[in-house]
Parts: sequence; C-alpha cells; structure tokens
Amino acid sequence: MAHTALNANSGDDSRAGPQSKLLALALGSIGVVYGDIGTSPLYAFKEAVTHASQHDLRGEAVILGILSIMVWTVVLIVTLKYVIILLRADHNGEGGTFALMSLGQSVATRSGPVLTVLGVLGASFFYGDAIITPAISVLSAVEGLEVISPHFKKIVLPLTLVIIIGLFAVQSRGTARVAQFFGPITLVWFLVMGIGGLYHLVGDFRVLWALNPLYGISFVTQNGLTGLSVMGLVFLCATGAEALYADLGHFGRRPIQLAWFWIVLPSLMLNYFGQGALLLSDPAALKNPFFLMYPSWALPIMVVLATMATIIASQAVITGAFSITRQAIQLGLLPRQLIKHTSESVAGQIYLPRVNWILCAGVVIVTLMFQSSSKLAAAYGVSVTAAMVIDSMMAFFVIWRYWKWNVWKTAALIVPLLLIEQVFFFANALKISDGGWFPLAIAAFIGILVQTWMRGSRVLTKATRKNEAELDWLVRKLEAKPLHRVPGTAVFLNGDPESAPTALMHNLKHNRVLHERNIILTIKSEDVPRVVRHDRVEIERVSDNFIRVVAHYGFMETPSVPKILEHCKRKDLNIELSQSSFFLSRRSLKTTIRSEMPRWQERLFIFLAGTAEDATAYFQIPTDRVVEVGTQVMV
Repeated sequence: MAHTALNANSGDDSRAGPQSKLLALALGSIGVVYGDIGTSPLYAFKEAVTHASQHDLRGEAVILGILSIMVWTVVLIVTLKYVIILLRADHNGEGGTFALMSLGQSVATRSGPVLTVLGVLGASFFYGDAIITPAISVLSAVEGLEVISPHFKKIVLPLTLVIIIGLFAVQSRGTARVAQFFGPITLVWFLVMGIGGLYHLVGDFRVLWALNPLYGISFVTQNGLTGLSVMGLVFLCATGAEALYADLGHFGRRPIQLAWFWIVLPSLMLNYFGQGALLLSDPAALKNPFFLMYPSWALPIMVVLATMATIIASQAVITGAFSITRQAIQLGLLPRQLIKHTSESVAGQIYLPRVNWILCAGVVIVTLMFQSSSKLAAAYGVSVTAAMVIDSMMAFFVIWRYWKWNVWKTAALIVPLLLIEQVFFFANALKISDGGWFPLAIAAFIGILVQTWMRGSRVLTKATRKNEAELDWLVRKLEAKPLHRVPGTAVFLNGDPESAPTALMHNLKHNRVLHERNIILTIKSEDVPRVVRHDRVEIERVSDNFIRVVAHYGFMETPSVPKILEHCKRKDLNIELSQSSFFLSRRSLKTTIRSEMPRWQERLFIFLAGTAEDATAYFQIPTDRVVEVGTQVMV
C-alpha cells in the first residue's frame, strides 16, 4: 500500500494523459508499486526448493512442479485478480483495503458491519507485512555477500540492522527526492533479473514444461502435507501484489498495467525460469540460486543492486503503513497521531513519527529473532495470504452488489480464486509454529486496539452527550436572555454540529460572556477517499451570532483548520485566523463501576486516549490562538 512518487489522482484511464505522461507514470509505478514483488525472486524459489529437498524431494519433477505452482500463482492471483479485476474496482479513483471496504459499504444494507470487520482485519495483517517485508528483503539481499565469500557471513546481520535503522532514520526527511530514482533503479533491477534468467533458460528449455499446470497439481497431490508446506513457500512469489490495488489512485490503471505486462511480468517469469534451469543443470546452486545465476565478477554489483531494490521495497511498505494509519484515524478506527506532510505537492508524502519508530522497533526485533531470510519465510506467507483472502471476500461483495453482476457469474469469477488463496493460507498455517504465529499475533494485537478504540469512542460519545444541550435550544435561550457580548470571533470545535460544544457551555457557565460571532466547527470524516473541493465546507447561519460550519474530509485526507477557513472565505464567510480564538475541550477520562466495557478494555481505552495527538497540533491550529477547557468524563 505504498503512496510515494507520482500522483495520477485517479484510476480513470482517460487521466493518464499523453503518451509521455503515461510512460512516466508507468516508470514511477515500477519503483513504487512493484518494489516489493520485485524482490521476491531473491528468496521465493530458493526457500520452496530448499524445503522440498529437506524432505527428500529432489529432481526434475520437483523443480518443474514448484515452478509450475509459482507461474500459475503469478498468473491467476497477481495478474488476473489484482491487475485485471481489482484495478477496475476504484472508489473515486482510489484503491486499497479501506477503499474496497468503503465501496462495499456504499451499497450495503445489512452487511456494513461485516465489511468493517473485514477491512480492519485486512489492515491488521498489512501491519505484519510492513514489519516483515523490510527484514526479509534486506536480509535476503545482504546474504548475497555469503556467495561472494563465506567470511562475510559474520557481517550479514549487523549490516542488515544498520541498513534498516538508517532507512527509518531518514523517513522524516520525506521520500520525494529519493522517489525520483525509484523507477529507474527498479527498472534496471527488473531488466538485469530478466537477462540473468534468460541466459540460463536458453541453456535448458526443459523448464518451460512448468507452463503446464498439471506439474504443479501433481506435485501437491502426490506429496501430501509436505507438498502443501512447500506450496505455502511458493506463495512468496506473490508478496507485494496488494500494492497494485493500493496505489491505483497515485498512478492510474493503465500505467500500472502497462508496467506489469511489458516489464515486471516478463522479468519475473524469465528469472524464475532461469533459476529453475540453473538447478536442473547444477543442483549445488540451491545454496543461493538467484545470485549464482550471475558470473563471479558481477556478484558485488548484484548485491549492491539487490540491496537498493530491497530498500525501495521496504520504503514502499513503510510509506504504505503511514497511509493506512492515516486512513484508519480518519475512519475513527485509531486515535489521532501526529501527521507531518513532507511534500507540498504530493498528498501521499506523509510522515508519522510514532508509527515510524514503532515499525522500526518491530523490524529490528523480528530481524534479531529470526536472523535469516529462510526462517522469516514462514512468517511472511501467513500475513500475505490472509490479506489476500480478505480482499477476495470484499471483492465478491463489490462485484455482486456494486457492479450489479449476477451472483452466479460473480461466484464463477471469484470463488475459484478464493479457494486457491484459502489453500495457500492453509499451507502457510502449517508453518505457524515455525514463525507463522508472528503476523497472527500482530494482527490480533492491532484488532484488539481498533475494537477497543471504536467501542470506547461510542461509550465516550454517549457519556459526553448527557451533558450537552441542543445548539438550536441554546441559541433561542440566549436570544431570550442575552449575555454580555465581547468583540471578536470564537471558534468551537465539536464532533456533533447539532449540539452545543462542551467548551461553549463551560464558557457561558463560568465566564457568563458571549463573543459577537460564534462558529461551531465540525470536522466530519466521510467514507470516500477524497472530498471534492466545492463539497468541502457547509455553512449554515443559525442566528445573528451563531454560524454552523461542517467540513468534510475523505479517509485519505488530513484535516487542516487554516485550509477550512480558506474554504469559508470562498463562500463569503471571512474568519481571520489571527483574530479568532479557538475553544477546545480537553477531556480527562475516569473509570466507572458501571462501565459498558470490561475493566481491562476500559483501562486500555483510557491509555489510548492519552496517547492521542493533541487536537491543536493535529488540526494545525496556531497554539497562541487556542483556549482549552478541561472536563472530566466517566467511561
């Protein structure tokens, strides 16, 4: 779910523009969209064949069987499902787990809560992916040093940690400048992979028999649980496929498809066939078939290029974690976090400090725990297959209800893909004790946090409204019994535009004064990626002294009070930022004996609320214009 370099602003084909722009977007997508799947050849084929050999499965039939499963996984799951089908399921030009969830909810009647659960689960598994991807990618690239010389084995782990920590350390600087080089570097990477594979393929065309799916089916059916466990490792060739859909809004459908069919898919297939041909002629190359495809003089170059490619892949998934966290915050699934925009021109260029360093800690821990790409492979497959199964389930609903396909036609398209993915998930679940538990633990942890925050927020809203009055009633009462007026504009932030803000009520109760002009500002998050400019702000004059302003933001946007005031000016409501006072309620949460939540969840919610970013910073309000009114709320 990476959101970095170029921005097409829509998945609509017509917006790709002239040929030069189309090619530029395609080049950008190669670096951002395909960075993750482009590093899979470093470990996918090696791990599958190694696992098979450890169970005494060797020979031509084994290599062709594994290669056949790999080829058809890429064709069916990546190409058919993501590149051809899901890229057409855009929500206002945007893609990704939450976009798919919102698209389904727009036509759901009773299935809305189920889609929310699926969306949260999909996002939860993505965080596991975001932690494992940098670890396994960088480890697999640096392990190439061992092919150059066994003496380098001692520095693989320390060097990997240095690269990982360095990668997270530069996140605050933004990736706009670095992203300009993502496309060209990754393009070179794919071309070199394709050339290396083609060289060995020409030397042994036997591997082309793997195009026959019967080789893969035969391998699995004849080898029982061992065949299934190998199948789980084969699925590593599809890691990163989710980014195809997630980056739809940043590049558009045509550039992503163009890059896939002309560059990425041919390069991946040639490389996998080349590794297979190498193993057929030299079984000893199983030590590291990717790097051993190249001559000894090219190995240092390949290690450097592979490291750069894995850094790009890691950067993409880190940026994706920032993006999905912002979406979760806007949808009310997580507490507010500080969001810094690192680019004035590209909306997707954001940096979340707390998320960055939590991810960094997670990647370092998992690297130290597993210490090799081989041990990480089992953990990686579980998170990816789980996320893909969830995508397929939501896609079924969207194609059936939103696209209005016949249910049997929808089932004929999606159910076979879903069954294949479920077999892959079961195959990876066999590795739970070998590391597959890790992404499940991450997903469970994230799921508990989200469920606690959503439930606690509902309880808090209910408790807060007990002490609030209707705004219209308050206005009528103030008109009947006017208070002393002071000059200036007071802006009250409130979650409900129909109720009187707590800060306003306390101001009236204790200070017994009212400003000449009072703005009740509500910022609402909509179930769409972005809100068009002319629908951003609604203004309603409640009375001569009160004005209700509702600002609408999509889940891929970050609210900004200064920008809201600029929109108000365009609608003839002039609010000077430097001459206004902003009143915010700071709530102190307290436990209660009769809570609607279990005690542990109640305490967890209060803790999460305490970690939420201050509203002043999150909404970008000048600190010298803010007045905070403290209240205690029992939850």
